[in-house]
Amino acid sequence: MISIRDPRARPVLTAGVTLGMAVGVFAVLFGVGAVAAGGSIAQTCAMSLLVFTGASQLSAVAVIAGGGSVGSALGGALVLAARNGVFGLTMSRRLTGRLPTRLLAAQLTIDESTAMATAQTEPELQRLAFWVTGVSIYIFWNLGTLAGALAGNAIDPKTFGLDAAIPAAFVALLWPHRRTRNGRLAMLLGAGLCLATIPIAPVGVPVLISSLAILIALPGPRQGDAAGPIDPIDPIELPA
Repeated sequence: MISIRDPRARPVLTAGVTLGMAVGVFAVLFGVGAVAAGGSIAQTCAMSLLVFTGASQLSAVAVIAGGGSVGSALGGALVLAARNGVFGLTMSRRLTGRLPTRLLAAQLTIDESTAMATAQTEPELQRLAFWVTGVSIYIFWNLGTLAGALAGNAIDPKTFGLDAAIPAAFVALLWPHRRTRNGRLAMLLGAGLCLATIPIAPVGVPVLISSLAILIALPGPRQGDAAGPIDPIDPIELPA
């Protein structure tokens, strides 16, 4: 295991913690939006602690806020979270240990932790990048959620326009993916499906149908030998 005092580890540590702090800003928006949608502080925080995947959380709250059913919200969230299984297959070649360690790693396997790990060229740095990024984002995501939930509970979100926090955060999550071909295809297909089904489907169902577009943006696991580095993969979203 590489030491955190190793000069090679410093850029990894800095990048992982900085990324965690940046993601925490989106968590504040989620906390505000979740409370504005009718959730309690406890419910909002529990969702971040247990679900811990940003786009899925934002999607579910947006559906509930729009008057959709719990089933529609859950369906869309599950589709968006499906890509984490691909990330798990990618990281399983580098993250070893007993069952408790693997379960913890599974909770922290998100876009950012996978992308940071696969960007490294040495197995030890890959593992360090994964754990530092995953733990940092988990901490700051939950702190941000708590801060947002407290703020949303103390004031009327609609008075300050904070009820738009969830849609704004969701657009911010999607915007960077316009740079990739799959990202553009997923965005256009999702928008088309949503617009086509709004007139005929119940509230929340168009979002569920449009989220199927994420399937075309799923990265496939890359090939690599047992000892060599894993090829980088493109992250799809925040904690997500």
